[in-house]
Amino acid sequence: MADWYLTPHHKQLRRTVRAFAETEVAPRVPEMERNGGIERELASLIAAQGWIGATIDTRYGGMGVGHLAKTIIIEELSRVCAAMGAMVQASQLGVAKVLHFGSEQQKQLWLPRFADGSWLPTIAVTEPDSGSHVLGVETRAHREGDSYVLSGRKIFVGNSHIGHVHGVVARTAPGSKGLTALLVEADRPGLFLAPHKSTLGLHGFSFGELIFDNCRIPVGNRLGEEGDGRDVAYSSSVLYGRLNLTAVALGIHQAILDEVTRFTTERQRYGKPLHDLANVKIKVGQITSRLMTSRLAAYHAAQLLDVGASCDAELMNAKVTNVEMAIDSGRAAMEIEAAAGLLTDRPLERFLRDAFHIFAPAGTSDIQHLRLAEVALGLGKGQWSQRLAAASPVPPAPVP
Repeated sequence: MADWYLTPHHKQLRRTVRAFAETEVAPRVPEMERNGGIERELASLIAAQGWIGATIDTRYGGMGVGHLAKTIIIEELSRVCAAMGAMVQASQLGVAKVLHFGSEQQKQLWLPRFADGSWLPTIAVTEPDSGSHVLGVETRAHREGDSYVLSGRKIFVGNSHIGHVHGVVARTAPGSKGLTALLVEADRPGLFLAPHKSTLGLHGFSFGELIFDNCRIPVGNRLGEEGDGRDVAYSSSVLYGRLNLTAVALGIHQAILDEVTRFTTERQRYGKPLHDLANVKIKVGQITSRLMTSRLAAYHAAQLLDVGASCDAELMNAKVTNVEMAIDSGRAAMEIEAAAGLLTDRPLERFLRDAFHIFAPAGTSDIQHLRLAEVALGLGKGQWSQRLAAASPVPPAPVP
C-alpha cells in the first residue's frame, strides 16, 4: 500500500494541507472558474504557508522535508484546485535551479525569499519554435562587461505573471554547451509580459509569455558557469518537473474518484444508488485501480529521490503513468455521469480539463516513453538523479 511510504509526520502534513485547501482554497474555486483570470491573492496566501520551501534546507529558512513531502503538498492542493497545485509545483521547479546550481551567495540571497513565500521563482526554457527541444533555444544573451544583454521570447512559463524572478535559459554560444542560465528579476527593464491568454483549464494559474528586449542582467545573476544552461534545464525538468506534475495529476485523480463515488451514491436508479449497477461498479473499480497504481508510482519515485538513489526512469514512469491514468479515469467518470458531468456546477468537467494541462510540460507521454525505451535498450545518457544527489542540501528532515 502507498501508506507504507509515509511517516506519521507525512500523514500530519497531509492533514494540515488538506484542511487548508478545503477551508481557504475550495471556496474561491467557483469565482476562479467564472472569471478565468490570474489568482494572485490566493497564490500569495499559499506561498506564505512555507510550502514552496519543502526541499529548501532549514539553514536557508526552508522546511527541508524532501520530495515525498513536497509531493503530498502538491497532491492535496491539486485535489481541491489543480490551478493552485500547479502554482506551487511551478514555484518549486524554480527553486531547483538555485538549489543545485546557485553559488552560496545566491542561495543565501534567494532561498530564504522562496522559502517564506515572499518571492516566487519560475523557470523559463520553452520557446515557440523549440518546444521540448532544449537545444533548440534561440533566445540570445551576449556579454557586455559585467552584464549579459538578453533578447528573445519564452512561452508556457508557469507563474509567468506572478513570478518575482525568472530562471531563463538563453543561448550564449553555438552547440550543446552554448546555453547559459540567468536569474532575471521581474522588474528588470527590457522584460515585458505578453497579455495573458485564456486556457482550457487551470483557471487562476499564470501560464504565459515573457519577452526580452535588450534586457540587461548582471553577471552575478548567472547560475553556474557559461554553458551550464542545458544542465540547469534538464535537471530541473527531470528531478522536479516530472515529479511535481505527477503530484498535480495524482491530486486530480483522487478528486475524480471522490466525485464519482459521491455521485454514484447520491444518484438513484430504479430506487437504488447508481453504483448498484454492475457496469457502473466496474468503472469505479477501474478508477480505483488506476489511482492506486498511480500513487504507488509517484510515492516510490519520490522516496528514491529522497534517499539519493538513481531513479530517472522511475520519475519518467511516474509522470506518464499518473497523467495517462488520470485522463483515462476522467473519461470513465464522464461515462458514468453522462450529461450530468458536462454541467459546470459539478466539478468533473473541470477535473478533466485540468488533467490535459499536465500532459505536455516536462515532456509529453511520447517523450517519457522514448526515454524509458532508451533506458531499457541501454542507450540512456546517464542519471540526473545520481549526478545531483550529492548536491542535494541534506537528507529530508522530519516533516513538522
